[in-house]
Amino acid sequence: MSSKKKRIRRTVKFKEGAVQRMLSGEPVAALSRELGVRRSLLYRWREAYRKEGVSGFRPIGRSARSQVSPKKQAAGAEARIQELERKVGRQAMVIDFLRRAFKRVEESRQPSKGNGGTASMERSKP
Repeated sequence: MSSKKKRIRRTVKFKEGAVQRMLSGEPVAALSRELGVRRSLLYRWREAYRKEGVSGFRPIGRSARSQVSPKKQAAGAEARIQELERKVGRQAMVIDFLRRAFKRVEESRQPSKGNGGTASMERSKP
């Protein structure tokens, strides 16, 4: 007889609930005992949730490929590409704005008329 326990698969909803309880401040040791899940697994779920949200709970390995259809993978990838393209566009706008603002500041500065000093104000002549 084998001493290994059968692996129990938890639902995404279960994992999300556990992580939400962790994030709300519940003691991990008590949560681990209550849910019957190792603390290390709870921490792994929390990190996956922080990095990728609920999509971070996807199964790892051969079974993961069989659970998500190629059409859903393609749709998810397309949505991610669109999101990243929007971000790149926003960043390009910010960079353009900052370049123009920097150029205006440079143009509005008065040139220095000597060594080391700034020409913020002209001296009045007596």
